Amino acid sequence: MKTGKLIIFSGFSGTGKGTIMNELLTRYPDEFCLSVSATTRSPREGEKEGVAYFFKNRDEFEKMISQDAFLEYAEYVGNYYGTPKEYVEQKLNSGKNVFLEIEMQGAMKVKEKLPQTVLVFILPPSVKTLVQRLRDRGTNSEDNIRQRMLQAKSEAENMDKYDYFVINDSLDKCIEDVRGIVDGNIPGDLPDKNFLDNIRTELEGLLKGDL
Repeated sequence: MKTGKLIIFSGFSGTGKGTIMNELLTRYPDEFCLSVSATTRSPREGEKEGVAYFFKNRDEFEKMISQDAFLEYAEYVGNYYGTPKEYVEQKLNSGKNVFLEIEMQGAMKVKEKLPQTVLVFILPPSVKTLVQRLRDRGTNSEDNIRQRMLQAKSEAENMDKYDYFVINDSLDKCIEDVRGIVDGNIPGDLPDKNFLDNIRTELEGLLKGDL
């Protein structure tokens, strides 16, 4: 049986990473699955063990750390979150392509442990478009949006470390591009260095108040 691929999605806040993954899972359920993380936080209403998360107490989680049982882990607001190595490898060995949505630091840790991991960075068509999408949600204050753009500026400095870049403009085109990457039929119109530089320049301008 052909081994699946681990695909990590990262990208600026608001670029639609979750939407892309959910659409791929809906359209191609036999090909893709989501990685399930472990956490020490308490389950919320409706969250099921092994579906939303693997819920662990702190001792259990720290024992897993000592056993090198995570591809990556981090502590956030007093709780641990991590990607269990055994779960991911089990899914890959069953032939499934596994999606993992994490930030850059975690992505680099996973790539170090599993060099065959495919790193995909999701980009907006432009920073202006991204800001407008965040405003259109109606749930983000201007201060919150600015904080997100500050974070995006920091992420943009290291996005060259990713293997592929996909623009989430048309969802159908985005899905097609990701499938091409996973299948090895790399689309010829993916963003290049000039596009990345333009994104960085836009972010600089935005944070200086030029946009």
